[in-house]
Amino acid sequence: MTETLFGGPTLPPAYPERAAWGTAPKLRAWQQEALDLYLKSSPRDFLAVATPGAGKTTFALRIASTLIDSGAVNRVTIVAPTDHLKRQWADAAAKVGIAIDPNFKNSDGQHGRGFIGVAVTYAQVASKPMLHRAKTEAARTLVILDEIHHGGEALSWGDGLREAFDPAVRRLSLTGTPFRSDTSPIPFVEYAEDRDGIRRSKADYTYGYGNALRDHVVRPVMFMAYSGQMRWRTSAGEEMAASLGEAAVTKDITSHAWRTALNPAGEWIPAVLAGADRRLSEVRRTVPDAGGLVIATDHEDARAYAGQLKKITGESPTVILSDDAKASSKIEEFTASEKRWMVAVRMVSEGVDVPRLSVGVYATSTSTPLFFAQAVGRFVRARKRGETASVFLPSVPQLMALANSMEMERDHALDRPEKEDGDGLLNPEDSLMDEANREEKASDSLTKGKFEALDSQASFDRVLFDGGEFGTGGEVGSDDEMDFLGIPGLLDAEQVGTLLRQRQHEQLNRKNRKAPAAESQVPAVPDHRMLMDLRNELAKNVAAWAARTGTPHGVVHTKLRTVCGGPPVAQANEEQLQSRLRKLQDWFIGRK
Repeated sequence: MTETLFGGPTLPPAYPERAAWGTAPKLRAWQQEALDLYLKSSPRDFLAVATPGAGKTTFALRIASTLIDSGAVNRVTIVAPTDHLKRQWADAAAKVGIAIDPNFKNSDGQHGRGFIGVAVTYAQVASKPMLHRAKTEAARTLVILDEIHHGGEALSWGDGLREAFDPAVRRLSLTGTPFRSDTSPIPFVEYAEDRDGIRRSKADYTYGYGNALRDHVVRPVMFMAYSGQMRWRTSAGEEMAASLGEAAVTKDITSHAWRTALNPAGEWIPAVLAGADRRLSEVRRTVPDAGGLVIATDHEDARAYAGQLKKITGESPTVILSDDAKASSKIEEFTASEKRWMVAVRMVSEGVDVPRLSVGVYATSTSTPLFFAQAVGRFVRARKRGETASVFLPSVPQLMALANSMEMERDHALDRPEKEDGDGLLNPEDSLMDEANREEKASDSLTKGKFEALDSQASFDRVLFDGGEFGTGGEVGSDDEMDFLGIPGLLDAEQVGTLLRQRQHEQLNRKNRKAPAAESQVPAVPDHRMLMDLRNELAKNVAAWAARTGTPHGVVHTKLRTVCGGPPVAQANEEQLQSRLRKLQDWFIGRK
């Protein structure tokens, strides 16, 4: 198999009679291929990387059943990131006849009678590694390490895992997001030097998002980006204003504009929530139980967003807070219901697994690649062919870059610099994942006090899908926005791409038809704002075409000049820029 952690062969999506999560009597094609590889080599350590929603749990439990039936193991220990996931694993294992105790505590000493093993958290193992080592040594133990990248989050965690499970006869490591932005080694993961002398993690089997999407195992994701005007006051009393996602601003201004947009007292977040609910209504025409999730930064914002959703829908959403003892039961109740919305305080890393989630609102300022990938992973689990996912987010550079790299191959490198400039994708994690899921503490409150959000306005920016960008922007509630909010909820990835290109072409034609009526009002001098907007629009479309075809931006611009005529972009007039945009859209629509 491939030596990088994403990639892998293209496989048919599934064998017949695919069953529900955790219970499949027949496996998806990738699961069967990975199982065959595992049984052929019978390794002590095996790392399987599969995109969120692909079915890692079913694959792992099939291995567990096979090893138990053959007598190779007689005890199973499952290590998961959260308490909620411990119960989720135990429930899935019970459906295939494996009794796992998720309520085991370190103080218990031994698990309950009738169980073949336990489900514990990484923190639980790290706090008493010798206890778990003794239990591992006492039987032929299979250890399943779910989301193994958590094992590298702290030195004590990694050391604890090695101490506890070094005696295990089998270790099966799983992850959906294997990359880490730091250089902490992950226990039981093999690293190999590449041609540049950098040690990179090596998976035994890989099934990435791109392959899963082509196999219809996961949903295609459309990112609905919203911009708008923001205004805030700095700690020095100076009033500032900026457009969300504006390119020619500093990182601090972008950060403050972003936080202003997320302020519940402004108009940006209510407008985006309303747009997301309209999208959810469209999806529910064909997927009646489709649900939505709002990912909030803290408890205060979560409660405020829930109140706004109640005004929009007339229904109180389910609110999941990090200090709520009933959080797991609330998630389970929402999963089994047909309620429209759930609001969670960033508790989405691996702790919220609701297959009916189809629409999301990314209303948090967390922008690490790991957290973003896990958040989006909550919406991609496919139940039947054609279900799509839509994630609404602020139009800021960090998130746009992450959304455009959904299919990027990643691995975990030990030897690269810990800090790198650039697009931010390789910076160290802003916080550990467990910190990202907690309620914000006093230090966060102090940071919030450095500025005061004054007001915010929302506008529809664009749709990001499959490396391309679509839409010409528009006011909230406009036809330009509704063209994309009204896309049917049951489409495969190819149909989504075709429809997005058609909608973009229609919008450009609509704007061109309106142009002659306004010609008499156009001043004799060039409109520099219109020219700048057209240049930015052309740049976005050239970037999308370059990403799709692998052609350098400069080559695309040169070809457009050759075909359409005229000077370079900086000297081109409105008519020449419009001509190049139309030609570029013709290429998109004509591309199979």
